[in-house]
Amino acid sequence: MNIFWLLRARRWAQNPPSLRVVIGVLLIVAACLALAAVEFWWGWPDWLTTNGLGGGRWGPRF
Repeated sequence: MNIFWLLRARRWAQNPPSLRVVIGVLLIVAACLALAAVEFWWGWPDWLTTNGLGGGRWGPRF
């Protein structure tokens, strides 16, 4: 652990974020977990899969 992380943790302990910020972060995390669960159980839909343009290691050439 870096000393800067410890200083940030100390600052958060002295001045904790508001309840509104905590709820917002938890909602974003919950949305990400829900999306991951849907992808895990039902798989990725074909209509969201792109047709690869090839390109190999450095990406497509236009």
